[in-house]
Amino acid sequence: MNTDADADTVPAGPTDAEQVRTVLSRATSLSLTTTAQVYDLIGLHSVGAAGQVTLHPRPESPLAREAADAPTGSLAALLQFTDIAPTPLRDRVRARVTVSGWLAPEADGALRLDSARVSLRTPAGATDVGLDEIALAEPDPLAAEEAAMLTHLTDSHEELMADLLGLAGSRLPRGMIRSLPLALDRHGITLRCEYESGHCDLQLLFPALARDATDAGEQIRRLLTAPRSCSHQQHHSRP
Repeated sequence: MNTDADADTVPAGPTDAEQVRTVLSRATSLSLTTTAQVYDLIGLHSVGAAGQVTLHPRPESPLAREAADAPTGSLAALLQFTDIAPTPLRDRVRARVTVSGWLAPEADGALRLDSARVSLRTPAGATDVGLDEIALAEPDPLAAEEAAMLTHLTDSHEELMADLLGLAGSRLPRGMIRSLPLALDRHGITLRCEYESGHCDLQLLFPALARDATDAGEQIRRLLTAPRSCSHQQHHSRP
């Protein structure tokens, strides 16, 4: 239950469209499925200001040749982006974004993706996300720095993790084996508490939305000095 007046207007998390934009913004690789082949592309795509995806295959690569030989001038494509937690959890996949559409060649050899459908899958389930919503949404302001911040918290601030867990009080199930940070965004920080079977995700909402990485540190300090809000959700991992 949230008792902080300032936090009453703070949303509990990003919208589906914001999640999609965040996953796309920090993805360095993707899986591409075409009619003929499956490609694992690393460092060969870019994302535009409105979330448009463009592939940059090497000249004379199998993908470039397949796109050039497409009989209709465009190549049906299914792209999958996987969002993986930067900390060594049992189940590190946080979300998957799947984009279907057609790849159309551009003058510089790039392949522009004309999207037809976007879906988001998280532990909470799967949903289709509107293209207009995605174009208007923005990635989380902490997206680029989240991995470094979470790994630093894991490696150098064991005492801070214990203090954050203390905010849950008796609401955490007994028998926890270990805990690690799972996610950090402008809304708050989420900790993964692992058990012999399954896990519990503890979401700690910031008193106010964090504007950047520095402000996120300040929000964590505010949580610890004047704890106001805490919620947790339990998800069981596969055996």
